[in-house]
Amino acid sequence: MKRKIIKIDEEKCTGCGLCIPNCHEQAIQIINGKARLINDSICDGLGACLGECPEGALTLEERDAEPFDEKKVWKHLERKEEAAGGDHIIPAGKGIDAHLHSGAGNPLKLINVQQTMRSCPGSVPAVFEKKLPATASALPEDAQQSELTHWPIQLHLLNPAADFFRGKDVVLAADCVAYSLAGFHNRFLRGKNLAIACPKLDSDLEVYAEKIRRMVDEAKINTLTVIMMQVPCCRGLLQIAQAALQKAKRKVPLKAVIISTQGEVLSEEWL
Repeated sequence: MKRKIIKIDEEKCTGCGLCIPNCHEQAIQIINGKARLINDSICDGLGACLGECPEGALTLEERDAEPFDEKKVWKHLERKEEAAGGDHIIPAGKGIDAHLHSGAGNPLKLINVQQTMRSCPGSVPAVFEKKLPATASALPEDAQQSELTHWPIQLHLLNPAADFFRGKDVVLAADCVAYSLAGFHNRFLRGKNLAIACPKLDSDLEVYAEKIRRMVDEAKINTLTVIMMQVPCCRGLLQIAQAALQKAKRKVPLKAVIISTQGEVLSEEWL
């Protein structure tokens, strides 16, 4: 098929490697001192790497090329992680975004979503070190500390086998929960790791189920708490989690929490 794809001018390329960090699919490698596109099918053709080349060696061209294949990207990135010693966290600003949105679903909706996600350096994984005050009195009475331990948090962007999920208690929250529930961080997030999703507006929900299954089987999470709003569509988040746990080889405790649209905790129970 004819589509846009990266073109590398080998005469201009000096092999500096500055283009590589912004190639989120890691489709570019330095081989024999030159940047090379190693596989057409893992280059999305969005051009996130273009502005990093000081020599202007990278451009976009339209030519016959294999279709972009996100499954091949996942396999490629997983092989690179294994070669580097397994799943690991890459410090913000120094690594790549290996957490890509699936290519299935509504193509008109996904074009803009994928362009934003693949070219956005804000989706690079990071883990946060919490700095607690020496005493509780060191904080103003009205101060609240974020209990967020990692980034990103959107389920489509997350690596379900990431180190920060290993053996942890995980909260899967609907997008609206934190806006409705004033004490979300203190009551439900402290000491846990977060993923967020919207079962009504997000696409490719089957990807969510597979990611949750991998959290259970590969990251070996300890518990899963699903927090949703008191609206019918939000129950879909619990259904996704239950479907994932049915497919998982391991068994983990599942808690369901329902929040009213006024920000009240209506129910909280282990299933």
